[in-house]
Amino acid sequence: MEDKSKPSISVYIRTLNEERMIGDVVRAAQQVADEIVVIDSGSTDETVAIAASAGARIVTHEWAGNGRQKRIAEDACKCDWLLDLDADEIITPAFADEVSALFARGKPPNDAYRTMLALAPPVGEPWRNFGLQTRYKLYDRRCFRAPDHEAWDQFEVPAGANIGVLREPILHYAFKDFAQLIGKLNRNSSVRAEKLKPKSAPYLAIRILFGWPFYFIKKYFLQQYFRGGIYGFAIALMSAQGRWFRDVKSWERLQSKK
Repeated sequence: MEDKSKPSISVYIRTLNEERMIGDVVRAAQQVADEIVVIDSGSTDETVAIAASAGARIVTHEWAGNGRQKRIAEDACKCDWLLDLDADEIITPAFADEVSALFARGKPPNDAYRTMLALAPPVGEPWRNFGLQTRYKLYDRRCFRAPDHEAWDQFEVPAGANIGVLREPILHYAFKDFAQLIGKLNRNSSVRAEKLKPKSAPYLAIRILFGWPFYFIKKYFLQQYFRGGIYGFAIALMSAQGRWFRDVKSWERLQSKK
């Protein structure tokens, strides 16, 4: 007999030319999803066909910006509980078991769950024990919504909110090679420099002159990327460079308005 008290889950995935992994992402998501919604913003490769054949429902909408595209996806889902996946994120059987156990007890005790992302480099094992990033991936849209913003897509969590933590990570296959990573960091820095409210010019000048070593130290030592060997060193260096690019582009944006 069907358990009517068990909340259902919609998984949503934003795509644009993501044929490299979208099939694997959709198939893995089926471990926990009642439905999978792919919101595509005009792919010219086989993304849509692959996602549909893997079992996703396709919604087409022109790109509205990071946060706004998520809001469109949220509205397209039939369930109130949502799992937000990027097109390079794979849920593991262990993650699926943890989520299934959480929902098997009825309505989850919290309104959103902090989820870890474990980077999976092109060669070698995923980094499950270091360099983990946290995101709010599993949440009730009646309590939280993605921001109405072009650049930023993480919702604000007010003090006192009911937030839980999932122990098992999602695997993040963030790049296929360094060339792709460099391009991704450059694009992201451009979007954020253009769309986010810039700091003052003197503040940005200080960050341009002195910030890069701190960005690298944070990644390489504090987040323990040194445990990742050459990949860890290179990613920490490139990530610091991407953050520095944002400072430089933000400063340039201010100068152009004078």
